[in-house]
Amino acid sequence: MATNNVLDAVLAQYESAKQSGSSSTSKMSQEERMKKYFAAILKDNEKQGQKKIRILPTPDGSSPFKEVWFHEINVDGKWQKFYDPGKNDNERSPLSEVYDVLMSTGKESDKELAKQYKPRKFYIVKVIDRDNEQDGPKFWRFKHNYKQEGIFDKIIPIYKAKGDVADADKGRDLILELTKAKTPKGAFYTVIQTVMYDDPCAVHEDEDTMTEWVNNELTWEDVYSKKPAEYLESIARGETPRWDSDAGKYIYSNNEESEVSMGGNKSKTETKVEDPQANDEIDEELPF
Repeated sequence: MATNNVLDAVLAQYESAKQSGSSSTSKMSQEERMKKYFAAILKDNEKQGQKKIRILPTPDGSSPFKEVWFHEINVDGKWQKFYDPGKNDNERSPLSEVYDVLMSTGKESDKELAKQYKPRKFYIVKVIDRDNEQDGPKFWRFKHNYKQEGIFDKIIPIYKAKGDVADADKGRDLILELTKAKTPKGAFYTVIQTVMYDDPCAVHEDEDTMTEWVNNELTWEDVYSKKPAEYLESIARGETPRWDSDAGKYIYSNNEESEVSMGGNKSKTETKVEDPQANDEIDEELPF
């Protein structure tokens, strides 16, 4: 395997990120999709813990860390992440349009409000969750940290010291040390305090299983939804889109008469399976 090439690709990507400072519908059911998320999140009654993962190599020898831009928007009281078609695909982005308008007014209050409409860079990497190997390959999404204190910044020193940790034969499992932190507003969230590494080993001792995992064709685009422009426009208007099972589509306007404000109204929505990564740590202070 082209270990050196992969290592060079990962390190080059990291250096580029430091210097810069900064919808298709899947055929999978929600329950199937849930099993493809890796979430490094502690339960409510847990204060600390560990999770062990193995990063899978890419078929073409490129970096396994894919850079994808998402918006983090508070909708109906919950922080949710929405794929940004502007930064990712150079297409119209209704949420970024709101950001641009708010930033153009010159008002400090609008600038503060604009923060939640600014797209953020995330990394998505394909992994094996060692505690749930029966689920097969999963995808781990975590945000870029402009202070160089994020998860990517904790993983890179391991690459530099030990080489390509994603190598199928001689790579290493990563051990994530988790703890709880508290925001200034009193909300608790999980923090990856440190990232350690295990001894070199194959992805799996069974060669057939290893081959199946390494050659798995599922991509992050099969797992993370890309909402259509109409959906993002509804969010930008402060609405909470609702899925109408009878009509087989989203309803983009509130049926009840109510005042619409930035951030969304409270409305009745049907119970659905939530992305376990949707409500993780939110940046409260980020530079523009």
